[in-house]
Formats: sequence, C-alpha cells, structure tokens
Amino acid sequence: MTDLVPVQFHVNGTPVDTQVPTDLPLIDFLREELGLSGTRLCCGIGVCKACTVSARRQPGSQAQPMLACSTPVALLQGQSITTVEGTGSMAQPSKVQQAFLDHFAFQCGYCTPGFVMATEMLLGRLRAKPIRREQLDAAIEEAVGQHICRCTGYARYHQAIRAVVLAEKGLVVA
Repeated sequence: MTDLVPVQFHVNGTPVDTQVPTDLPLIDFLREELGLSGTRLCCGIGVCKACTVSARRQPGSQAQPMLACSTPVALLQGQSITTVEGTGSMAQPSKVQQAFLDHFAFQCGYCTPGFVMATEMLLGRLRAKPIRREQLDAAIEEAVGQHICRCTGYARYHQAIRAVVLAEKGLVVA
C-alpha cells in the first residue's frame, strides 16, 4: 500500500486540497483527477518537454518550467501551477495560441502545449526584464530550444514566438 500525503496547491487559479501517493506524477493527477488533458505525456522521462507546465513556487515569484511527467504532486505544496488550459480556450485563444495558429506552427499538435507554456513563461520574463532586439533569437532558443517537435515545426514555432514578442510593446528595446 502506498502512503498518502496531504498537499495544497493551485492549478489554473483553483485551489486543490488533496491527499496523493508520494510518487503520483503531476501529469496523471492533471489528467485523471482534474480532467485537464491538454498537458501531454510523450517521452515520460522529461526529455521532449511536451508535458511542460509553469510553476510559481511562491506567490509573486517568476513562473518556471516544470515537467509534469516527472514531478510528483506530493512536492507541490503551496505552489501555483498553470497548464495550457489556463492560458486560453478554443473560444478565446491566448496571444501565443493565436500566433501559433496564424503561423501554422504545428502539424500534429502533440508538442504544442509544451511550446505554448514555454512561450508564456518567456513573455513573463520579458515583461519583467526586457531585452535588446538582437538578443531575441537567443532568448527564444533558450525558452524552447530543448522542446522536441516530431513534425519538425521549429522554424514556424520560432516565427510565431518572434511575432508575438514583437507585437507586445516593451518586451524588446532598440
């Protein structure tokens, strides 16, 4: 029998107060307990980054990437998690999601939630600390360079991310 541990955290702004097995991966909890199927399980070992969600370890802190396939829910005490469902919807996509659609950035879409979350966190970092225009490509590469797209949509993802960053005033300085 697996020991259960109490944990309180937030998912997409909603408080979660539960008891979970110590080794229950976040992706399983999101999908099976909360019905949030947007976060994808692909490699299961944290290499592909399709399962990326954002995590604020304490209120007001900068969001950081978290791999839902390899992070136990038991370690999320007090944290705030945002999944792709927390960024936009079919009826009202986020700016990032719309840019990906406008640039035909994906084909199968399996990796897209991870790219969306990485881009949302990049935007958050740039809002906090703008960069020079000549640093933009490196910043995009740092944000999504380790994400794997099996359909090889990298160039279009980069174009879409560049467009959404440049469209928002104040993220890039001359």
